[in-house]
Amino acid sequence: MPNDETSEPITKPVPAPGGGAAPRKPRPTRISGAWVAVLVAIVVLIFLLVFILQNGDNTTIHFLWGQASLPLGVALLLGAIGGALLVAVVGAARILQLRRQAKRAITDRPSTSSPARRES
Repeated sequence: MPNDETSEPITKPVPAPGGGAAPRKPRPTRISGAWVAVLVAIVVLIFLLVFILQNGDNTTIHFLWGQASLPLGVALLLGAIGGALLVAVVGAARILQLRRQAKRAITDRPSTSSPARRES
């Protein structure tokens, strides 16, 4: 059977110091990491579904000059998504700032190598 990306890597026994063969533990693969992430996401979605179903009573939400009637679970979920988006925007701005600083540091640094052009 061929070893493709979806299967676990084939490991050969490594001789133990005492002379006996002890199997080596296989390294985790990207596919196994993806499966773990999918399973965690499924558990989180189940908890969110239970939360929304248990908090289904309608409530009136007032924001600035508008108002809406939503189930409480949905309103809280929308608030959490809004907070996550705000954190993502601030994080993205900080990453761009750090990249810009790193790029300036590289271009401002005097070259100590030969005058030949660098390839990136």
